[in-house]
Amino acid sequence: MRHAAGDGYASTGSLKQNALGVLGILFFVLSAQAPLTGVAGAAPVAIAIGNGPGVPAMYVVAGAVVLLFSVGYVAMGRHVVDAGAFYAYVGKGLGSTAGAGSAGVALLAYHAIQAAVYGLFGAVMNGLAIQYLELDVPWWLITVATMVIVQALGAAGVDVGAKVLAVFVLAEISLLLVFAVVMLLKGGGPEGLAPGSSFSLSAALDGAPGVALMFAVASMFGFEATAIYGEEAREPHRTVPRATYLAVVLVTAFFAFTSWMLVSAHGPSASAAAAGKALEAGDGAGFVAAPVSAELGAWAGDALPILLATSLFASILAFHNSANRYLFSLGREGLLPRKLSVLNGRQSPWLAGVVQTAVAALLVFPFALVGKDPVLTLFSWLSGLAVLAIMLLYFLTSLSVIVYFRQAGAGDTRLWNTLIAPALGAAGIAGAIWLIIANFTTLIGGDKATATWLALAVPGALLAGIAMPRLARTSRGR
Repeated sequence: MRHAAGDGYASTGSLKQNALGVLGILFFVLSAQAPLTGVAGAAPVAIAIGNGPGVPAMYVVAGAVVLLFSVGYVAMGRHVVDAGAFYAYVGKGLGSTAGAGSAGVALLAYHAIQAAVYGLFGAVMNGLAIQYLELDVPWWLITVATMVIVQALGAAGVDVGAKVLAVFVLAEISLLLVFAVVMLLKGGGPEGLAPGSSFSLSAALDGAPGVALMFAVASMFGFEATAIYGEEAREPHRTVPRATYLAVVLVTAFFAFTSWMLVSAHGPSASAAAAGKALEAGDGAGFVAAPVSAELGAWAGDALPILLATSLFASILAFHNSANRYLFSLGREGLLPRKLSVLNGRQSPWLAGVVQTAVAALLVFPFALVGKDPVLTLFSWLSGLAVLAIMLLYFLTSLSVIVYFRQAGAGDTRLWNTLIAPALGAAGIAGAIWLIIANFTTLIGGDKATATWLALAVPGALLAGIAMPRLARTSRGR
C-alpha cells in the first residue's frame, strides 16, 4: 500500500512493477554518485585543502554517518513505498506541511545536481572533441544533444536505463579498482602502504578535517535513490533495504580504498602538495591520471577522460529518473498538476520527464547565455546547493523516523532501528550541515555573496514546497 504526505489525494497511475532487482537499483545509485567523478574531482580538493593523507579516514566517517541514517530510512521504507520517498517519509512523521516542504527541497536538490553535472559533462566532452576530432563544439550544444538522449532513455523505461548504466558504472569502477589492487599488491608507493598515515586518529584530525569531511559527505550524494525505485522493485520490502545497505557499504569502501591507494602512490608526505599542484595547473584529475598511467600504462590515463564522460552521462540519466519520479509522485498525490502522473506505454513518467528536462534547460542555459564557465560556476555552484539541500532532507527524514515510530500502532518496536540509529544519524548529519554552511564558500568555489544566495535557496524551496498544496487546491477551485 502506498502512503504519502499528500494523503487524501487519489492516485492516477502506477509505475512499472517488478522492473528492478537489487543490482538494477544498485546501478542507479552508483551511477548517481559517479564514483570516478568523486575520485578525480572531489578527492584532490579534499587532500589539498582538507586533512591531506587523512582523507580516506573521512570517507569512513562519512560512510558511518550515512549508514546510521540508512537504518531508520530502511525502517520507514518498510511502511512507506512511494516514488517521492523523502516527502512521503517526512510527511509520515512530521505531518503533511513538513512533507510538502521537503518535497520542494527534494525537487531543488535533484534538479540542481543534474544541471550541475550537465555543465561538467559539456566541458569534458568539449575537451574530448578537441582532442580526438579537432572540433571545438560548444559545451552548451553538447548539453542540448545530451538532454534529448536522456529524455529518450528515461521515456524508454527504468529497466532500459539500468542496463545502460550498468555498462558505464562497471567500466569506471573496474579501472580504478584494478589500479588500487595493483598498488596494494605492490606494497604501495615510495613510502609503502602507510595505513597509519591515512586511518589513524591523528591523521584524520590533521589540517582541516571539517573540509575533508564535507567533500566526503558530498561524494555520498545519491544513495537514497534506493527508496525512489521502491514501486518498481521486485519484492521492495527486501530489495530496497538490501540495495540501500549494499550501496552505502560499497561506496564507502570504494572511496576509502581508492583514495588510500592514491595517497600511497604519491606518498603520504607529498600527497597534499601533489594534489595542490594539480589543482593549480587546472587539472585536478591529473592527480589521479598520473599514478594510474604509471601503474597500468599510458592507455589507462588516456581512458580516464573517456570514462569520466561516461560516468557523468550515467549520473545525468540517474538523476533524471529520480527527479521525474518525484514530479510524477507529486502529481499523483495532487500536490502538483495531476497531468504529471501521466505514464507512457512503458509505464514511465512521460510528462514528468519532459518537465524535468525543461527545468534542467532553464537552469543550464542562463550560464551559457552570459558566457559563464560551466565547471567553475554551473557545476560548482549548483552541486554545492544540491548537497546542502539533500543533507537537510536527511536530517528531516531522521527526525520523522523517530517521531513516526514513537506513535501508537507504528508496528516496529526495535529501538536501534527506530530511535538510537536515527538519533545518532541525525546528530552526525546536523554536524555535517554545520560544516557545509561554515565552509560553503569553499565548497562552491565562489564568493561569499554567491554562497549566501545559494544557501538561502534551500529555505526558499522549503517554503515553496509548503505552499504547493494550497496552490494546487486553488488551481482546482477548492
